[in-house]
Amino acid sequence: MNVNDTTSVAVLDRLRRQSADPRRRILFTGATIVTMDPDLGVLDRGDLLVEGNTITAVGPDLSADDAVVVDATGAILAPGFVDTHRHAWEAQLRRIMPDVDDLGGYVMTTLAGYATVYRPQDMYIGTKLAALTAIDSGITCMLDFSHNSRTPEHSDAAIQALLDTGIRGVHASMGPHFGDWDRQWPGDLTRLKNQYFSSNDQLLTLRVATLATDEIAGPALAYGPGLARVAKDLGVGVSVDAVFGTSSSEAVLHWAKDGILGPDVTLIHATGLTAEAWQAMGETGTTVALAPTSDAQIGLETAIPAVDEALAAGIRPGLSIDVEVALASDMFTQMRALHAIQRMRAVNAAYGTDQQPPRISTRDVLDFATLQGARTNGLEAVTGSLTPGKKADLLVIQAEDLNNMPLNDPVATVVLGSDARNISAVLVNGEPRKWNGQVLDVDLPDLRSRVHASREYVLNTTTD
Repeated sequence: MNVNDTTSVAVLDRLRRQSADPRRRILFTGATIVTMDPDLGVLDRGDLLVEGNTITAVGPDLSADDAVVVDATGAILAPGFVDTHRHAWEAQLRRIMPDVDDLGGYVMTTLAGYATVYRPQDMYIGTKLAALTAIDSGITCMLDFSHNSRTPEHSDAAIQALLDTGIRGVHASMGPHFGDWDRQWPGDLTRLKNQYFSSNDQLLTLRVATLATDEIAGPALAYGPGLARVAKDLGVGVSVDAVFGTSSSEAVLHWAKDGILGPDVTLIHATGLTAEAWQAMGETGTTVALAPTSDAQIGLETAIPAVDEALAAGIRPGLSIDVEVALASDMFTQMRALHAIQRMRAVNAAYGTDQQPPRISTRDVLDFATLQGARTNGLEAVTGSLTPGKKADLLVIQAEDLNNMPLNDPVATVVLGSDARNISAVLVNGEPRKWNGQVLDVDLPDLRSRVHASREYVLNTTTD
């Protein structure tokens, strides 16, 4: 067994010397390949070829002239995870309120408190920290629900942070809930689109971010025909947060009647919705982003991630991290939490009967964390599976590490066995972003200094 090539400095040097060559070839050999492509499935031992930024072949015994060959024997190749909803600007406040009692506690402390004093540089460093941490834990695509756009400069800073990390980022822009701001949103979205998102073939994409109802922050931030028109004029999708309960259920039915639901609209949380709302969502092909630990820990409506409701409506959801002020930062936690909660719920409902409850599988949650996440973010044609023609967003996971060996089931090993320490390499768009277990191109002492300085500024400036 040889798993040294994704820890080899010499191999990384070869890759980086050729990084400017659009014809550069990387051939991963001897890996167990979890493609998450419904047609390709799992290859017990296979090769994967990357040309430039694109996967061009998956199969046994591939060859490629002039390729940098990476021996991945003893490792699993898997698609990068896709985070469908994270408030990245909050990262320097991680776990500052781990035992938050309810949504109101989070809103008043974070959105009505800390958020109001953020400067553009605080937006930048929080977003950068979140994106680098995402890469470290295998998330290659992250939707940043950036709902603290107080000025154009705040938006610029959040976008620049995504650019500087090399992640496949989705900037979902929204004005802040509370405090002073320039009221430039949503008008400034046109400038952002022209300045940062003019190409369809780039790492970053744009979405409109909104809330479901006017209960928290008033009507200006609530989804409806006006914001739907803004998104349509820009040619971008919409991500709607705080979708839960009776008022959101009524809003969903209004959106369906107005014709502003569909595959380009993502409803986040979707907890405690009525059967009628789910039917409307299913009939329109609307996508759903679940936040398994957020629903449970913050206690949103039923506090039960709505995976059963989504599947019953014909919707395969994506998964998301949500708020790092109270939650874990990685997708492994989301997959395991959802897997455990749904199966607990199913078994409990049938306890004492002869019923056989439907239970989701490890493959289901990995599908939600990869291919369905990409579809939810509007990027199914680009990422989410190791399919030839898609961009090379992939992970190399060491299957023979102490906590993973021996490799009996590769999907279960990814979902139930692995964590960030087992990810020896991450490629985003064909570029190594993590190698030998370390995120690349990060001046950690400088980053740490800036994170601490930003945190101290925010905490010392916020007033009760």
